[in-house]
Amino acid sequence: MTRSSGAINASDPTSAQLQAHLDTLRASLPPDSVTSSVNYIFVRTVFHVSTQILTGVLVAFSLFALAATAAIVANLVTGIVISAYREIGIMKAVGFTPLQVVGVFVLQILAPAAAACIVGIPIGTILSQPLLASNSQALGLAYQPAFSPALDLLALVGALLIVTIAAVAGDVRTLETALALGASARSVTSRYDGTALIAAAHLGHADVVRTLIRAGAPLDHVNNLGWTALIESIVLGDGGPRHTDTLTALVTAGADVNLADRGGRTPLALARARGHDTMARVLEQAGAR
Repeated sequence: MTRSSGAINASDPTSAQLQAHLDTLRASLPPDSVTSSVNYIFVRTVFHVSTQILTGVLVAFSLFALAATAAIVANLVTGIVISAYREIGIMKAVGFTPLQVVGVFVLQILAPAAAACIVGIPIGTILSQPLLASNSQALGLAYQPAFSPALDLLALVGALLIVTIAAVAGDVRTLETALALGASARSVTSRYDGTALIAAAHLGHADVVRTLIRAGAPLDHVNNLGWTALIESIVLGDGGPRHTDTLTALVTAGADVNLADRGGRTPLALARARGHDTMARVLEQAGAR
């Protein structure tokens, strides 16, 4: 029997040629010397079919697992940001740049992800050896355990890259997915008795604010600091386009423009005191006093 594990080349014999050589061999030997035969082309074809099916299943499962992991990480980071918006404000107050704030939350995800990869990748490499052994046996080759530190390192870097991209990609689509899966826009999400709407208003995420409003978020919920989403967009905002757009979305949706904080200061008074003139004009046009 002739065997080969190489790819088909133009110079490789065909099945008909192999059969002709086998007939010549039989004729030159005593009767019944060759009782059966299987040529390497048949073995290679069977091997490729089974391997392609198995590889296809593994690749499909791997891609699904990576997509699911990315979605889970994005949702997780979104939840962390919403629940820790006060901490974000503190970091900004002590001089953290936006990139540094993002870095803090990304590291919170990367640390456990790196630990999982360091444990999981070697285990996956070990568990792959029986598959490689069966493939070698199918080709009639001697099996030698194969390990590639470089490939494992590439898998580690790739996994952490996917986690990082997912961590910084939390957006309206992620929020809409969470809401579609049953998350409530009315839920209190932090120890300050704040809602997701208040957190989004604080950060100036106008599109997120609109999405939460459509999902039924309470417009005039007051947290334990005495602030509504409208007030937070003023007090914790910078008066720029993002926070002004956020305030406009809240006003358009029907938020109470005269609901004061604990000190009796109305949104209009707070906007004027901070020099947020554009915000003040939006409030005045909405009937704020």
